[in-house]
Amino acid sequence: MIDVTIANFEQEVIAASMSQPVLVDFWAPWCGPCKALGPILEKLETAYGGGFKLVKINSDEEQQLAGAFGIRSIPTVILLKNGQPVDGFMGALPEGQVREFLDKHVQALAEEEADEEPLLEEDPAAADPQAQLERLQHAVATDPGNDDARFDYVKALLAAGREADARRAFEPVANKASVSRRIDALARWLDAVSFARSHPNPADEDAKIAANRRDFQARYDRSRLLMAEGRWTAAMDELLEILMRDKAWNEDLARKTYIAILEIIEPPKPKVAEGQIPPDDPTVAAYRRRLSSVVLS
Repeated sequence: MIDVTIANFEQEVIAASMSQPVLVDFWAPWCGPCKALGPILEKLETAYGGGFKLVKINSDEEQQLAGAFGIRSIPTVILLKNGQPVDGFMGALPEGQVREFLDKHVQALAEEEADEEPLLEEDPAAADPQAQLERLQHAVATDPGNDDARFDYVKALLAAGREADARRAFEPVANKASVSRRIDALARWLDAVSFARSHPNPADEDAKIAANRRDFQARYDRSRLLMAEGRWTAAMDELLEILMRDKAWNEDLARKTYIAILEIIEPPKPKVAEGQIPPDDPTVAAYRRRLSSVVLS
């Protein structure tokens, strides 16, 4: 997911739509339905495995673009192909209806790859979040020193909104954050959740950024609010805005947090037939490339 302005609209939307469908989400920070729809669109961008590109346009800040598309209410979502709008919808549709909309226009690349390289059958418990939590809890209880199991357990608890349980499960390994990238990632996620609880109004950070686009602390705080909401790609986009302007800001804090998010969102490698190489997650791979291009530039 990429935030688009008038400055990068031509490249990120028009030019990009020549090679793949581009889904444009017109939103605003104060819009409740926008906050409900946004995570669904980000989830589906990952699920469709590169089948379309998601961009977001803040209709308050980019009124020229909103006017060009005739936006009268938000959220409004428009799909472009070959530089032209071809379809769209208004309002916060449920995930199933958004999938129906996408299926009319988008070929899910992940499904094509699955046809070419069949994956082995997954554990049925993985489809049941409660069963998965119980399995991970058992794994940690029987082997408290298994940091990989504990990472998965704490991550699952946070994803389920069980912050207090997550903090209790994290406590035995908290002192390893300085030496373990995965434990550090959990610590940063927990920090983001705490920060969001004490800063309930994201518009405060938006106002600071609007007043000064080089207010890196405000951008970092906004990235933590996005992390707490599980809007991982939006959080990384905000951190990239810092890195593009000051790679070493605040003792490399933006880069370290970006890497932590990659650790959190990278799914387990799928099981494949012997001799095959499991595919990389497309979102993680894309954001690793973006980080490398910024850091090495």
